[in-house]
Amino acid sequence: MRLAQDGVLTSNCPSRVVLDHLTSKWGVLVLSALADGTLRWGELRREVDGISEKMLAATLRTFEADGLVHREAYPEIPPRVEYSLTALGREAAEALGPLLRFAVEHAEEIVG
Repeated sequence: MRLAQDGVLTSNCPSRVVLDHLTSKWGVLVLSALADGTLRWGELRREVDGISEKMLAATLRTFEADGLVHREAYPEIPPRVEYSLTALGREAAEALGPLLRFAVEHAEEIVG
């Protein structure tokens, strides 16, 4: 597969923004966590061990703006907010699956 012909290697290609969002350390993990279904804030924070509140909020905001994550706020006391993948988000999570599997399978030989 040669994507260079699609312009992905040029500095002004919009795909670079998409790649930056999707393949950031926390982006990959948040998408992976949401691939299993809808989660509330606290559940998502526990699922993605080590993510700070600030990074989780920023990642979710970015993915919501990108159309990858749906945020549903319920008018209850206390407030309840749920996050889920959109169809586009599910497609992105599926595409990242092989990369995650590669990382898990080869972590020992790469990291050492």
